[in-house]
Amino acid sequence: MRADTHAVPTSPIPLAEGDTLPEWRFGPLTRTDIVRYAGASGDFNPIHHDEPLAIAAGLPSVFGIGMMHAGMLGQRLSAWVGPHNICAFSVRFEGQVWPDDVLTFSGTVIEVESSTHEVSLAHVELSVARQDGEQVLSGKASVSTAPHEARSDGGG
Repeated sequence: MRADTHAVPTSPIPLAEGDTLPEWRFGPLTRTDIVRYAGASGDFNPIHHDEPLAIAAGLPSVFGIGMMHAGMLGQRLSAWVGPHNICAFSVRFEGQVWPDDVLTFSGTVIEVESSTHEVSLAHVELSVARQDGEQVLSGKASVSTAPHEARSDGGG
């Protein structure tokens, strides 16, 4: 999998309702990507790498392991806000990811809880979609955020 080289925040960043996770695309997904993740995770269910078995089971092909794109989404969130600022992260699997799919990872701040403290809590809705627009994974996260007044860039 490919990694970013930009700096990851180490303290809460200012976020406001409507701010968006920088959109990121991955793909096309290869069978090698799927097998590499299977090796890393220890999930060797043959439905993910044995094409004849997947077809015999009534599927069009092997398919990606859900935790692979869930982990990629978590990595994108972590790169955006910093790993120490993630307070909660959950996902829901909604569809299959197939070889040759191009995945788009996105997210939007839907609420920032008011706080008189130096740190507030921002709630983020997250999504992974295939190139045809079908959402294959949805997620939610709560992240520590600096007060909106601390913004120096005028927005998100």
